[in-house]
Amino acid sequence: MVTPQPPRTASADVPRTIALVDDDRNILTTVSIALQTEGYATRLYNDGDAALKALLDNPPDLAVCDIKMPRMDGLELLRRLREKSDLPVIFLTSKDDEADEALGLSMGADDYIAKPFSQRLLVARIKAILRRSEIVRREAAEQEADSEPLPEPIRRGRLVMDPARHAVTWEGEPVSLTVTEFLILEALAVRPGVVKTRNQLMDAAYHDDVFVDDRTIDSHIKRLRRKFRAVDGEFGAIETLYGAGYSFAEE
Repeated sequence: MVTPQPPRTASADVPRTIALVDDDRNILTTVSIALQTEGYATRLYNDGDAALKALLDNPPDLAVCDIKMPRMDGLELLRRLREKSDLPVIFLTSKDDEADEALGLSMGADDYIAKPFSQRLLVARIKAILRRSEIVRREAAEQEADSEPLPEPIRRGRLVMDPARHAVTWEGEPVSLTVTEFLILEALAVRPGVVKTRNQLMDAAYHDDVFVDDRTIDSHIKRLRRKFRAVDGEFGAIETLYGAGYSFAEE
């Protein structure tokens, strides 16, 4: 089961830490300089094998990983990482890596950016992911500390979602979701039967004016279905209305 590792709260003394994993030293250097200019601390790794243990033993706030690397590529790194961690991950891909992009998203990556990319776009995507992760973490902490009763979990048939604790169960069995997956599912479950467009799901999951294409949402939906089918092989509550979007069917 994945152990949630919410990002640390940033302060003047403790900047957010971004891990960069790429076998291209030029990219490591230039991206690191750009992030440090924005106030982030960085850790650099030139292959997935070297990065894996460090990411698990001393998690940063977010990792930016290249897909094509020697020894252990980005996809294998993500697969092993997702066995134990929900650390936010952004993939760097080449323009001809569409299949790898889709596979990475289906395996639990939060976003991807195709090379060559602008430093400004990468920084914007990092800020968006960290911001929404922090919102979820802070709201949960505030609700836990509040003397007033916590809001009731969302109950839709066999689904139970507890936003205060970022917890999800199906038929009583826990289902571990990343922040992105949780927010997409929540947007569907709060109004069962109502079709949500991809744009609406993007807005719910990202909370920022950051462009994310349709394939990103489709891949997250596929991963949600896969996770629930691991608990219930007959799961079919997330329905597709082709050309329109997705809805949650309360059973």
